[in-house]
Amino acid sequence: QAQLVDSGGGLVQAGGSLRLSCAVSGRTFGRYDRGWFRQAPGKEREFVAAINWRGDSTYYADSVKGRFTISRDNAKNTVYLQMNSLKPEDTAVYYCAARRGVVMSTVVNEYDYWGQGTQVTVSS
Repeated sequence: QAQLVDSGGGLVQAGGSLRLSCAVSGRTFGRYDRGWFRQAPGKEREFVAAINWRGDSTYYADSVKGRFTISRDNAKNTVYLQMNSLKPEDTAVYYCAARRGVVMSTVVNEYDYWGQGTQVTVSS
């Protein structure tokens, strides 16, 4: 069975950086768009970034634009989220996701596969 495995979260001070990874087991997701979402306590899960299956098109939430970078290595079946200039408001559980579609999506319900989540905590 296909499974996404998130990793790379941790505790970092404001202004610091983290790199999240999302590996795949059980199948390949070569022609699947991939996304990152996050969920803070008491809030709904929200879109962070997405990348198309070729890796030549990306889209970001306004709140992370210019600070976060999504990338993928299809040979390794892995997607990354490089997070720089982290702020306390970036604190959340981060989830990677995969979907097969014609255009990239920012909608939670349009993704078919999800990782288990990795905690990111940014201290002030």
